[in-house]
Amino acid sequence: MANDEKGNASTEDDDKPKKREHRDQGQQSKLKKIKYYIEPDKVDIGIQAGDSLEKVKVTYVEPDDEESSHGFFWGKKKSETSLPRRSWETDDYIDFDDLLPMIGQFGRFQIRLFLFMIPFCFITAFVYLGQIFMCLTPPKYYCYVPELLHTPVELRKELSIPKEKDGSYSRCRMYNTNYTKIHFAENPSAYINTSLPTIPCKKGYVFEQEGRAFESATMEFGWLCDDDKYATYAQIIFFLGSILGGLAYGHFADHCGRVAALVSSCFLALVGSLATSMSTDFFTFAISRFLVGASYDTCFTMVYILVLEYVGPKYRTLVANLSLALFYSPFTMVMPWIALSAGNWRRFSSFTSLPIVLAMFSFCLLPESARWLVSVGEIDKALEILKNVIEVNKKQVSKEILDLFEASCTQFYKEELDGRDFTVLSIFKRKRMARYMILMILIWMSISLVYDGHVRAASVLDSENIFLFFTIACATELPGNILVILTLDRAGRRWCSFFYTSLSGVFSLLGASFQNRANMRMSALAGRFFSNICYNIGLQWAAEILPTVVRAQGVAFIHTMGFVAMLMSPPVVYLSKKSLSSTLIVLGALGIFGGLLALFLPETLNHELPETLSDGAQFGKNQRIWHMPCCGPGSRKSHPRHNWHQGSSLRTLSKDEFRSSKMYRKTKYRFESHPSPSSSDYKGTEEKEIRTYKYGNGSKWPEDKS
Repeated sequence: MANDEKGNASTEDDDKPKKREHRDQGQQSKLKKIKYYIEPDKVDIGIQAGDSLEKVKVTYVEPDDEESSHGFFWGKKKSETSLPRRSWETDDYIDFDDLLPMIGQFGRFQIRLFLFMIPFCFITAFVYLGQIFMCLTPPKYYCYVPELLHTPVELRKELSIPKEKDGSYSRCRMYNTNYTKIHFAENPSAYINTSLPTIPCKKGYVFEQEGRAFESATMEFGWLCDDDKYATYAQIIFFLGSILGGLAYGHFADHCGRVAALVSSCFLALVGSLATSMSTDFFTFAISRFLVGASYDTCFTMVYILVLEYVGPKYRTLVANLSLALFYSPFTMVMPWIALSAGNWRRFSSFTSLPIVLAMFSFCLLPESARWLVSVGEIDKALEILKNVIEVNKKQVSKEILDLFEASCTQFYKEELDGRDFTVLSIFKRKRMARYMILMILIWMSISLVYDGHVRAASVLDSENIFLFFTIACATELPGNILVILTLDRAGRRWCSFFYTSLSGVFSLLGASFQNRANMRMSALAGRFFSNICYNIGLQWAAEILPTVVRAQGVAFIHTMGFVAMLMSPPVVYLSKKSLSSTLIVLGALGIFGGLLALFLPETLNHELPETLSDGAQFGKNQRIWHMPCCGPGSRKSHPRHNWHQGSSLRTLSKDEFRSSKMYRKTKYRFESHPSPSSSDYKGTEEKEIRTYKYGNGSKWPEDKS
């Protein structure tokens, strides 16, 4: 009896192509074609978690088989953004994004990973901003004269410190006279002489700090006046470490895994931070900061990528920017007060290294990237992790679906990845990808310099209230992240990047035109606000344009070039010693330059993202310069009719991207029909063919076209 059932099932499978043929010829068939439209935010289609392979058969709708569901007065055109279907993509192919809706796009497992970002956001805030406070230069100081230590402050200044043209006391010069004689004189005020020759400070400096004092390395080592370049050198060396570390860890992450790169970078940050607190001179301080800089980008980027790789497309933009808004932004705001509470740069470096120790244990708690495991052929390990995701999220996925996923991954690895060693140089071997890469490098370099320049400029815009002003400047991160969430998936990456980066430049130039320091601060804060936004967009955009096989290395290389640009940030801020307007002019010009370049990159919103280098060479082809996802002539192309699976490692949220690769597919399933007046002709088990649509003319119930 069982054999008969198997034989019948086999016969039915063999007859399916014939049935489709007969249907097209108008002959009677049990296959019923049902066409329905569902609003994007209500769509719920494709393979269900409980379905077995006997019940589910997936085929693809070719673009020419269907009429466009919407059009514009300038005519209908087929989307030319879909990437070519590869030979190994069969009708039963299931990729990682196909599986995510079944195992949970943002369940308990993903929430747990999301919370893991808290310590790493703190580490990133400390590593990045800690450098600024350690090299902080106080606004008020003058030469230290030990012989006049017990003399009243005002008399001491009149006896030893000359005045500048604006009437303030000099910070770097002192009178060349016999202070021992003045010390023993009965009337020291008789020795006041403003015509005495002056010399540089010989025995250090006296710092005037109101309220609670903070002693920086600059103050302890005397990197002031003629030696003030050492503080700038220390920050440049930090970014030199970031350059080498970014290149090394990008390669390391693609060959040894995300978690291994994350933990090793945290260990390096811990060693560098502890070594910093024990520095005795510029050389040891610079070496320590070089080690910390080498870990800077990897400490956050790897956990950022790891979390997003497990989150479904529907939630990726939300998770990506919410983590920055909820975790990173508050930590940047409290960092000045942690430094002030520590009171000393050595204690500050020691205290803030404690969370790094906790992060070291993430090796035992964080799962490895399942996508990376598939890319290196460790499919069994990837399946073990995914089964754990299913268990934690309390989902049910049939063994047949997992077997199909395993077979798809195996075939993908054999035909696309096995035996190939992809590097950053692979990107430059294809003309279109090379052009995109060069543009992304230039844009990211300008954005990085603008962002870092605004962060560091906070220390010179209001040097007398630096901790308060720095907190206010960091507070712009939070609304900036929220604005990204609200606009990025509506206006698209290109126009958001152009608009926000250009606005950052405009406000910076506007601030440079003001003579009033208060107006200059307000304009600079506006420039900082928009630079936060374009920096966050850049983090996502580069990862979306680059193919999966070179994503980690490519993003690391782009970030590394950003660090090259950041090398110029301390010198740009150093210009403020001559003129604060000069700093803002440079930042403004770079902002407008980066915004204009953004228009020449392809839009990624609602487009299938490349996995292989061949995909990358075709991505964005024929997109117009005025392409806009939300409206206008380009909006037609932001809703492509895809005929292949959607597989992107870091595709982000959009309301129209609900079910990943299950859009534009035909799904066959068997069901038990129930007796009713409308279904009296169909009894028992039937097959129906459903065509699913991502975009339509409204929401309708399935309509029987028989």
